[in-house]
Order: sequence, then structure tokens, then C-alpha cells
Amino acid sequence: MSQPVEIRPNIYYVGVDDSTIDLFEGLWSVSKEGISYNSYLIKDEKTALIDLTSEIMAEPYIDQLNTLVDISRINYLVINHVEPDHASAVARIRSLAPNATILCSARARKMLDTFYAIREGVQVVEDGDVISLGQHSLRFFSTPYVHWPETMMTYEEREQVLFSCDAFGGYKALGGNIFDDNRPDIDEYISQALRYYANIVANHSQSVRKALVRLANVPVKIVAPAHGLVWRSTPDRILYLYRTWAEFGENGGEARIAVIHASMYGNTTRFTEMVVAGIQSMGVPLTVMDVARTQMSYILPEMWRSWGILVASPTYESVMFPTMTSLLEMAVLKKMFYKRGARVGSIGWAGGANRTFETLLCDLHWKLADAYEFVGVPKAHDLEQAVQFGRRFAGLIKSRC
Repeated sequence: MSQPVEIRPNIYYVGVDDSTIDLFEGLWSVSKEGISYNSYLIKDEKTALIDLTSEIMAEPYIDQLNTLVDISRINYLVINHVEPDHASAVARIRSLAPNATILCSARARKMLDTFYAIREGVQVVEDGDVISLGQHSLRFFSTPYVHWPETMMTYEEREQVLFSCDAFGGYKALGGNIFDDNRPDIDEYISQALRYYANIVANHSQSVRKALVRLANVPVKIVAPAHGLVWRSTPDRILYLYRTWAEFGENGGEARIAVIHASMYGNTTRFTEMVVAGIQSMGVPLTVMDVARTQMSYILPEMWRSWGILVASPTYESVMFPTMTSLLEMAVLKKMFYKRGARVGSIGWAGGANRTFETLLCDLHWKLADAYEFVGVPKAHDLEQAVQFGRRFAGLIKSRC
């Protein structure tokens, strides 16, 4: 059973890990990493439970709460976000704490009815409102579309703890070791935070930037998100990372290249290997990913942070290889804009992939840097051109530095 962890005097982490889940939101692979559903309890003259958990994790969650409090005496349930991974246990908790008042945004109040048929005992809090628990007080910040329209954040003023919900979170179960300064694998958690950002939050980067402006003058000693690490040693680090990632939505990313490739019989792959050799000769950082064998949740973060995207795809029945098309359509949905794109690929007997790519370029607001197609198997002169292609593209991306 998970055990509560005191993160500041009388403020407890009461989250639970889900290590059995395969797909987060039914879409993003977390079968290797798992995910944490973070929840927090403040004990004072009045008791507040901030963010809850998924209904499927309700039993271990309730067992954990019982070690700290009489659940029936909880005064407030703070619902920062109505999405089921945070809040679907609300009916169970409410049945155990029938007198608890739910605190949430105005939009969340309507959604609590829509999702959980909860209409009574709900108090709307506005941006800047403060509720005293005794020695502790809660201030509420409206942060809509980070990443649902009803989302807010809760700030405990005495200990300067920001309960940020989906913002500043990440994938990967915690195993009880919840703090950033206790993790020898901190780089892996940062990688999972970027993957989470690209999968879940990227579409709302403008709202993330607005939220960071709203929080600019708020002193934060601990960032306590709804997923992933609790940042007590370096809270500024995760705030900086999210600010940087959000800015990629405007500036297109770093001076690096994401090579995304697909091949039916190895011809496009062989050509791409020579393009990669050309890129490497220029010293530009790159990541190479096979879209047919790598789940898109792992590809999107590399695309998000890379200013240069090399699309290597054959023509398939007069269009672009379908898996590649699906990935780029998801990139449109996630607003992975303002990049420099290049495309290479094989043609069997007729082209067509370029037409698909050109349409997607418009939707993505990418500028086409270069393109090269060859018929059938790449010949010696094609492979020579591939190296030069890679060097040219890398030179363009490198110039951004």
C-alpha cells in the first residue's frame, strides 16, 4: 500500500501509482513507465483534500487517507480539474465525507454535474479567492485550458506550495520516492515530463504561457503537480522547462533535427541512413525514429523540440505512407508549427507522397527546405546526393545557433 509522505508540516502527499495502465487517455503508451495520480491533504483546523484520483485506484487511495484522517471529517475537496484521472473517485470520497464542500471553478461546477452527477455542496471559487483552513490558507488561480477549460491551480500561502494539476507534470510512476532531489534518475523524469508535455499539453502552449505570466510574482517553494515528481529542491527547474517547451510553440524549437522515417522494403531506409550520415558530419544533434515501430507518444516530443524535421517516406498507393500521414496529422492537432521541413522517399511507379506532404506543410505552417525522390532502389548517385542533402539541411538548421 502507498504511504503518505509529509512534504511540508501538515501537508501530505497521498498519491497512488498506476503501474498496470497501458495507454494514458486511451492513446499514449505508458506500459513501461506507469503514471502517478498525485493528491494532497492539508491538516489544520479545517482539512482540505486537493486533487483526488481515478476511480480505479480508489481503494488504495482511501486506505492511505484512513492512515491520516477520519475521512468523514474532511471539510473541503479541491477539484482543480474534472478529468477522470484526477476526479473520478469524487463520488466515492463524497459518500465517505458527505459534509465536505467541493471547491472548483465555475466551469468545473457544470462539468461535475455532466461527468459525475454532483450538483450539491459545490462552491465556486474565482481567480484570486482565498479560503482559510486555520494556519494554512488556499489561494486559487484560474488557468483555463491548461489543459481543459475549467482547470485552476491551488496555492498554499504559508508554505508556498503550488498544487498545479496537469501543469508541470510528467509520466512515470514514483514508487514512493516522490521528490526531485531524491531521484538519481532525474533526467529520465525530465524526459518523461517532455513526453507528457508534447502528448497532453502542447496544443495549449499559449495557455501555459499565460499561466506562467499569472504566476510570475508568486513565490513558489514546492511545485506539486497531479502527475510525476514533487519539485521541492529545484521548483524553478520545472517552471523553466515548461516555459521553454511552451515557447517552442512559437519559435519552432531548438537547432536540432528529428528524423522520422518509414519504409516498406528498406529502400527509403537505405537512403535515409546516408542522409543521417550527412547530418552527423555537420555536428547537428538529431534523433532518428521509425514511425512504423515506435509509438507516436515517443516521437512527438522529439518533433516538438526540434526545429528541423526530416520526413523520410515512400509513396504508398499514390499518397504518403499512412503511418507517417497519421503522425503528421497528430502534429497538426498538437500545433507543432513554425519548423523547417525536408522530405525524401522512394517512388515505385508513380509519385504522390509529395502532394500529401505539401498539404500537411500548409496545415503545419512549416517551410520546405528541400525534397528528393528516387525511383525504385537508390542508385550510387542517389546515395551520394543523400549525403549532400543531409549536409545542406543540417547547415540550415545549424545556422539558427
